[in-house]
Amino acid sequence: MSSTPPARRLRLGLPRRVFSQVLLMQLAIAAGVAVLATGLFLAPLGDQLDDQAMRRALAIAQTTAQQPRVAEELRTTRPAPDGPVQRETERIRKATKAEYVVVMDRQGVRWSHTDPERIGEVVSTDPGQALAGREVMEIDDGTLGRSARGKVPLRAGDGSVVGAVSVGIAYDSVRARLVHAIPGLFAYAGGALAVGALAAWLISRRVQRQTRDLAFSDIAGLLAEREAMLHGIREGVVALDHGGLVRLLNDEAQRLLGVGAEAVGRSPEEALGPGRTADVLAGRVTGTDLLTVRGQRVLVANRMPTDDGGAVATLRDRTELEQLGRELDSTRGLIDALRAQDHEHANRMHTLLGLLELEMYDDAVEYVGEVVGDHRVTAEQITERIQDPLLAALLVGKATVAAERGVALWVSDRTRLPDRLVDPRGLVTVVGNLVDNALDAAAGSPHARVEVELRAQGRAVTLTVRDTGPGVPAEHRESVFTAGWSTKERPAHRQRGIGLSLVRRLAERQGGSATVETAYGGGAEFVVVLPEALTGTDPEPALTAPATPAPMSTATATATAPEEEVR
Repeated sequence: MSSTPPARRLRLGLPRRVFSQVLLMQLAIAAGVAVLATGLFLAPLGDQLDDQAMRRALAIAQTTAQQPRVAEELRTTRPAPDGPVQRETERIRKATKAEYVVVMDRQGVRWSHTDPERIGEVVSTDPGQALAGREVMEIDDGTLGRSARGKVPLRAGDGSVVGAVSVGIAYDSVRARLVHAIPGLFAYAGGALAVGALAAWLISRRVQRQTRDLAFSDIAGLLAEREAMLHGIREGVVALDHGGLVRLLNDEAQRLLGVGAEAVGRSPEEALGPGRTADVLAGRVTGTDLLTVRGQRVLVANRMPTDDGGAVATLRDRTELEQLGRELDSTRGLIDALRAQDHEHANRMHTLLGLLELEMYDDAVEYVGEVVGDHRVTAEQITERIQDPLLAALLVGKATVAAERGVALWVSDRTRLPDRLVDPRGLVTVVGNLVDNALDAAAGSPHARVEVELRAQGRAVTLTVRDTGPGVPAEHRESVFTAGWSTKERPAHRQRGIGLSLVRRLAERQGGSATVETAYGGGAEFVVVLPEALTGTDPEPALTAPATPAPMSTATATATAPEEEVR
């Protein structure tokens, strides 16, 4: 027993490809428009032909009624097939090619007719309106069939109505004219349909190229996948059109840039404000893995142009990585400080051991007192001038590192900073970045020195860091505060050009400023003004100190607060 597989069911429907669907829809629209236009033209055409036929019949009737012989002969003769009225009306009928021309008296009796046998009979339609003196146009049925008619009163010389004239135009002739016009209309409609089909094919071909011959379902699926991907990835995506306006922002980009959906349709400058981030998105800064700072976030941006003249920019958040790098640098600084202290401690122990072996006990006691005194004096000087513990610990640690690198770190005697900072960690970041940058610049120079000055006035704090390095050229004094700009070699674990940018950002966030000038005697002088850095008002008057700064000796304390390093 054999069996055959069931026949596959034929499924009718639209083709899947966009090209075919658009072509079929365009053809259907063109055909529908052609049929509709033809129908709209034919619908009033019949009424127009009827009106023309009735007006022609009325004009013939009026012409016949204006013949004075017809009215006179109607009054003076009898109705007869060979009478003068019949002869005259037949002449008019043949000349005008009317269906009939009937003259009747006031009783409705025919004096003329196409069929001579009907002369003398009463007309089949009501002549009342014409005999009452009114002209009539109508489509009606009579003894000769359906016709377009015109009826007018027949008046004698004195103006009295003596009868009526009725003229008919065969309705078949009207219909024939209508039918005769239809082929021409269909020819025009066919031509229009052909032009529409060609236009539909051209449009469909263009759509096919632009959609890469995908199906509508494929396009819908790609759009759904794109939305899910854009809003699900952990990278910010910003798309710009050919005019440089933002046309798409995914959720991560809105979070990283601190903007909302209202940024769509605006330029980067309008949405973000002027700055490096807007320049990177607009393409005015070129390159790969471009660093930029937005608020407190460090971002890495890449921009790729598109075929339509726009661009797509991706943003990655490097804030956590930068924080880890700064913590690593802080740890390295702590290790360097501990190594320097260990080296110095070993030298002092060797010196003390030698004094004891030489039995110079008094000198040994004096030496130990001097060492302990130096450490105590250094710590006391810092804590007296800088009452915030985080900043004090930072500068003690930096003093040890500076000594290791052969740089004298000075704290100006004009320094006075109370322990009522609004953002102590932010100020630690600023001081740490500037001091590290100054140590890098001054290291290796003759009489290498870095001077730190912190002064409070009201709620404002002014920080000044001077060094004896090569200084900053005038043309680069704004560039040094740009994210990603640096004259130093890039370390292995992260990029440079972030520290000074963060310094300015932190200052501007508090309504302050960060500038760089040339220090007295050469080198660079960085000045940071923080107008709202302190809480309340200092009840004690500002102390006046000598202008000569006091050097900080190598201290035993180390920095425990987080800090930022200039890159």
